[in-house]
Amino acid sequence: MMKRRSFLGAGLGALAVGSTGVCVGSDGAAEEIIDIHQHINFLGRRNPELLAHQAAMGVTKTVLLPSGSEMALGSTHGGKSNGLAARVFGTEAAARFVAEHGDAYAFFCNEVPDAEGAVAAMERWLARGAIGIGESKFSLEVDSAPMVRVYEVAQAHGVPVLLHFQEGMYNHGFDRFHKVLERFPRVNFIGHAQTWWGHVDAKHDPKAMYPKGPVAPGGLTDRYLADYPNLFGDLSAGSGKNAFDRDEEHAAAFLLRHQDKLMLGTDCADAEGRGEKCSGAGQIANVRQLVADPVARAKIFAGNARRVLNLS
Repeated sequence: MMKRRSFLGAGLGALAVGSTGVCVGSDGAAEEIIDIHQHINFLGRRNPELLAHQAAMGVTKTVLLPSGSEMALGSTHGGKSNGLAARVFGTEAAARFVAEHGDAYAFFCNEVPDAEGAVAAMERWLARGAIGIGESKFSLEVDSAPMVRVYEVAQAHGVPVLLHFQEGMYNHGFDRFHKVLERFPRVNFIGHAQTWWGHVDAKHDPKAMYPKGPVAPGGLTDRYLADYPNLFGDLSAGSGKNAFDRDEEHAAAFLLRHQDKLMLGTDCADAEGRGEKCSGAGQIANVRQLVADPVARAKIFAGNARRVLNLS
């Protein structure tokens, strides 16, 4: 296994971006990359910066995940978590951006699940071209009545739901999530964030958001992915990158084992799309380093997203 210090240098060469904006591997072959996790106005990033960021990473298609409406409810921590706690704009802004930039972008819809009219709002956007629901990032039990209504909308419209699992903050009850998966077998769920990625480790301390050190195989996330055909994983953010960086040997085996269940996402707020500050570029480099099989890599980079999100 390549050591981290040599990988950082090698990754830069492997991630050269051609004049068409397509990611080019070290062998010169172009690779399609679909990013299933980006945001409008992420921590104040402007739209031209987002466009440049995605081009710098070599992303060929980007899925925008909006926030719900701004509301002071318990589910939004009294309003403190509005905008996905990152100043992210809502569905209307995401839909407008997609209309302006065509086939290179798609959008999900979102609404505060326990808000009055949430179901009707999501259904309106699904009728107007949204291809999924999320990022669902609210302080609610994962099997609560408002969340169940979200899953029912997804089931009725045949779209996936992307969930942010974070102990003590969002989507409480990860250990009970299997009951949701069993109740809604026709809904494709996509897991993401600190608690999701921490639980690749069988010895995970739920209070640890970015755990370090070797991973004990057989964690809850690993078992969920293996046992439930309607569950998928989003590789994005510092939490996903941390899960790979902390134990590359485990990460390589995990990626190979779940090559049909994992999708590339970035969820990074920088404007550059390259360098050490960009977790998305780092995670793309991780996948290139850790997944030697080009067929498996193509699934993770794009194929699984096309299938699960019904992308054209």
